[in-house]
Amino acid sequence: MKKEMFEHEITILKNTFSRLLRRKAKTNLQKLINKTHPADLAIIFRYFTTEEQEQVFRLAEKNNHTIQFLIELDDTLIEKIFKKETPNRIADLIKSASTNDQSYMLGVLNTEKAKSVIDLLKTEEQEEIEELMGYPEDSAGSLMTTDVFTLHQDTSCKIALKTLQHQKDAEMVFYLYITDDENCLVGIASLRALATTSPETPLKNIMVRQIHSVRPETDQEEAAQIVAQYNYLAVPVLDKQNHLLGIVTVDDVVDVIREEATEDFLKMAGAGKDREILLKSSWENAKARIPWLFASWIGGIIAATIIGSFEIMLKNIIALAAFIPVIIGMGGNIGTQSSTIIVRGMATGRIEFGNELKILIKEIQVGLILGGIYGFMLGFFTKYRFINADPYLGIVVGLSICCSMILASAVGAFTPLILRKLDIDPAIATGPFVTTSVDILGVFLYFVIASLFLQI
Repeated sequence: MKKEMFEHEITILKNTFSRLLRRKAKTNLQKLINKTHPADLAIIFRYFTTEEQEQVFRLAEKNNHTIQFLIELDDTLIEKIFKKETPNRIADLIKSASTNDQSYMLGVLNTEKAKSVIDLLKTEEQEEIEELMGYPEDSAGSLMTTDVFTLHQDTSCKIALKTLQHQKDAEMVFYLYITDDENCLVGIASLRALATTSPETPLKNIMVRQIHSVRPETDQEEAAQIVAQYNYLAVPVLDKQNHLLGIVTVDDVVDVIREEATEDFLKMAGAGKDREILLKSSWENAKARIPWLFASWIGGIIAATIIGSFEIMLKNIIALAAFIPVIIGMGGNIGTQSSTIIVRGMATGRIEFGNELKILIKEIQVGLILGGIYGFMLGFFTKYRFINADPYLGIVVGLSICCSMILASAVGAFTPLILRKLDIDPAIATGPFVTTSVDILGVFLYFVIASLFLQI
């Protein structure tokens, strides 16, 4: 019901914008832009034509509302609208944004234009942005915000509360980050602990000393896992000397989880790894898929070669050809299921180092159970559908699909585990790679079993 209401509201909003754009009612458009929630504005912005997008963006004012709107946009759209804007205009729009938001938006521009914009910002902002943009892409350092509220461990709760009241620029003041004389992070205290403790109590007496933190070069997915696992609102980013560089907040983590999940599913489907592929042109879309589908093409050639080598068998027992699609299809499906389960288990932390063998055996057992069920059903069907065929044909077909599904489960589960050991993204192994290898092995196994049982 709520989803339907949301879709209805978005539709009404989209139609209202379209009507005002056609009428070129700039004043009303500007009012509507300012009244519309940045997230909703970002959604309907995707439906506008290029001309309409430019018109709406020209009316955007230099305020926090516009910054939030830009942050909600996909990278491709930010790049598209910034491409036609001058460095001065971009600098004016983002100058009041936090440094991590500034670095995020400038990260979509080419190096030359991004440098021109940075030069127009304040000196301290320039240094921070260049530092953030210097961290590896998709790292905790590139994701963190540097506007963090810190206090010395000897500070009393009374003084901490007074200081906190004057902190307007600090990001996500839900935790107090407590440092020692050397400015190293030694503990964290919640606002609840601060508010419920005697005013004269020093912060070191209420802080939690066990800190889950990350390095700036840590992958953003690992930082997201820490926040999700421990239900934190933020996770601190420390250098090698334990100096606090910044924090990765929960709102950034939500975006990371969504982006990483999208990227993994695209990889597993063999559709590339561009999270914004829906915004690409048809040619760019096709170009991204070509290398991923090449494995399937090669696999098809190999499978065709295997089938061709058993040409005499197929000529004598035509019924064998009828079951090739189901052998390939069932094996490919269960292989993809197993690999998807394994890859997702790794992403969520359900599969850790040490329990891989247990997981692998479990997937093989699942393949055995399902293979046995479908093998019996298909063998039974074969016996009564092809009455005049070789009496062993049903056994061949049933045994083949059973073995194929067991093998596919093992390959689907084993491949991502091995790739993780080799420090390769497991998502790459799924989709075309797994299905192709399963198709080849399934076809080969089918004809080997047929040659053992059937008389040619």
